[in-house]
Amino acid sequence: MTPEAEQSPHAREPGTERLEQAVRTAEQALIEFEIAVETFRVEVENFSRLHHQRLGPMYAHLDELEARIAEAVAARTQDPEDLRKAREARAMAQPLPGVEELFGGWMDSDGLSPEAQAMLTEQPVRPPERVRPSDEARRVFRELVRKAHPDLARDEAERVRRDEFIVRVNAAYAAGNETLLLELAEEWAAGPVPEELRPSRAEELYARLEWLARRKEMLSALAAELEGSAIGSMIKMAPDDPDGLLAEIADGLRAQVAEREARLASLVG
Repeated sequence: MTPEAEQSPHAREPGTERLEQAVRTAEQALIEFEIAVETFRVEVENFSRLHHQRLGPMYAHLDELEARIAEAVAARTQDPEDLRKAREARAMAQPLPGVEELFGGWMDSDGLSPEAQAMLTEQPVRPPERVRPSDEARRVFRELVRKAHPDLARDEAERVRRDEFIVRVNAAYAAGNETLLLELAEEWAAGPVPEELRPSRAEELYARLEWLARRKEMLSALAAELEGSAIGSMIKMAPDDPDGLLAEIADGLRAQVAEREARLASLVG
């Protein structure tokens, strides 16, 4: 028997080639799935921020109109039930703590900001943030995750290095920072080359497959949660034109504002 054959785990454990292939296939499939879930998570986060920024002032204005309408009704009737509804409506219309941060400067403690008023009257306002990272940022992100994913490590030191690197990659992608992602790609290309994958024993391969399956279940649950959320459902309605969807919602809110204003005018006029 040659020295190479003595060192080969395949010679000691026939059949591990198929297991190793199954593990590699499962690892790549999991990485692709993680990329898809992370991409959607970033889209949900960014769309949620944009939704609050562009539509938050309208919802707040509607709450204020509802409160004033309820107060006008209660002032006329003096009915205890109407008075209770007026108090509840006014409480709903009060700005929440930290509302400046929530609405990205669109609202302050005195009410709607100039930008919000401009939006409500269909005047030009500052452009909103992008809903999602650029196509180039997506491409670089996917390539980096495929190359540097911690699940491809075969020792603890390498896993730690990859973990720390992927944290930086995820942060750059979440911020849509294409320049930083390209710099990270250069950094990874210039870094230490991972050691060749060593053949694993059959027991280790089976354990690896089980871990990958559990990880897939966890990611599936996260994906279902994102897709089932209000913002996730909205993105799925218009994945290629989220700005258009927001514009449609804004049109509906403007109609509601007009209707509430007319009703208020009839009560106090």
